[in-house]
Amino acid sequence: MTALPPTAAALRDLVARRAITAVEACQACLGRIGRADPALGAFLEVGAERALARASRLDATPPGRESLPLVGVPVAVKDNICTRGLRTSAGSRMLARYRPPHDATAIARLEQAGAVIIGKTNCDEFAMGSSTENSAFGPARNPWALDRTPGGSSGGSAAAVSARLAPLALGSDTGGSIRQPAAFCGVTGLKPTYGRVSRFGLIAFASSLDQIGPFAVTARDAALVLSAVAGADPMDATSSQEPVPDYAAALTGDIRGLRIGVLRGDLDAGIDVEVRQRVTGALDVFRARGAIIADVELPHARFGIPVYYVLATAEASANLARYDGVRYGFRAAEADENDPRPPLQAMYEDTRAAGFGAEVKRRIMLGTYVLSAGYYDAYYLKAQQVRTLIRQDFDRALAAVDVVAMPTSPTPPFKLGERVRDPLQMYLADVLTVGASLAGLPAISIPCGFTADRLPVGLQLVGRPFDEATLLRAADAFERDTDHWRQVPPVLP
Repeated sequence: MTALPPTAAALRDLVARRAITAVEACQACLGRIGRADPALGAFLEVGAERALARASRLDATPPGRESLPLVGVPVAVKDNICTRGLRTSAGSRMLARYRPPHDATAIARLEQAGAVIIGKTNCDEFAMGSSTENSAFGPARNPWALDRTPGGSSGGSAAAVSARLAPLALGSDTGGSIRQPAAFCGVTGLKPTYGRVSRFGLIAFASSLDQIGPFAVTARDAALVLSAVAGADPMDATSSQEPVPDYAAALTGDIRGLRIGVLRGDLDAGIDVEVRQRVTGALDVFRARGAIIADVELPHARFGIPVYYVLATAEASANLARYDGVRYGFRAAEADENDPRPPLQAMYEDTRAAGFGAEVKRRIMLGTYVLSAGYYDAYYLKAQQVRTLIRQDFDRALAAVDVVAMPTSPTPPFKLGERVRDPLQMYLADVLTVGASLAGLPAISIPCGFTADRLPVGLQLVGRPFDEATLLRAADAFERDTDHWRQVPPVLP
């Protein structure tokens, strides 16, 4: 079998009915990866042996496996999520040889649900970036236009699902790293509420912001993944005890009376014309299905970028201090005997200089600065205060509406190399996504059309805490009246 059905849900049903085997599904994905990924760079490691062994065990399982919600479905995993025995480098030279002795909780739960982990996907180093160009192992490319970025930092996962190299993928989202790549690659990407999914086994960037979430072709597929991975975890004290609903059961197609708030104000001014047109058209689809569209304001949203890049870099500075060449990871060669520096100092400096890329160093230095004596109150403390105001803005808006809608990205996918020399322009790619992250809210990006150049555009919906079900219901209803999710990039074999 060389072609798989378009959705993970359909594939799962075929495997459950034994219409195809899990091994056949796995082989189909591996074949697709072999043909297309050399041009894409979506994968950093393909675990063919592990995946086929896992699929074979599933096929040998006695009757009863049909109850597993993801039985036989291949899943790609961002390379900052630990997978036992498979390299987990976080896109960095610092961890280029790291093979974890354990699985992240999200990986263990996927396998309990019957999924097959097929490989590790490319990402910006330590998830720091918006284009996957900060990967130490080369950039990933957008399947819709190979000279364009797939977004970041989870660009490899988004590209893999978009190009149908895998039906599903996991990514992580700190300030938009699931949603923006999903928009750029024309797939669905969900950032759950902070605490909804365990962070155990996720290599830390900014611990108060990081969340694991799915990439999928449809909202139903995303719902299946979220139901599998969500829930409390004793290995993560920040994971929530909130009960996990059956997200797929919420996909009724009925959104009559759903109140959708449309963001107006400062952030609205910088939106690309074609992006604005596609988002406006998407709102018309919701309106035709019976949703109520109303304006909302987020008056402090314009401060989201500076607040995010103070808080996230401060947390990165603390989290990445562990990579010193002593305990694990890369260690630089011993300094020359004529080096005037003390040997330990030389080892620290040389290890971090060679092990980290330019963007990671930039963020460590920014974070160290804002935490330093004399600047803590002026930067870090002030940013925490404004973060509270941003959360309060969302609380007020979501008291009046059920979800808030806005573009996922202010622009279509930009060209590789276009922004790497201008960090501020790269950071502004996150201007519409950082707000939900700072507020700890769930948010989803869904494909809502294409530009005249056939570049994907994404619509973002932000919901109330732990109300992923409403986001998924709205996304599913939108899919029923559109065919954007059915579109497949034409440029790959």
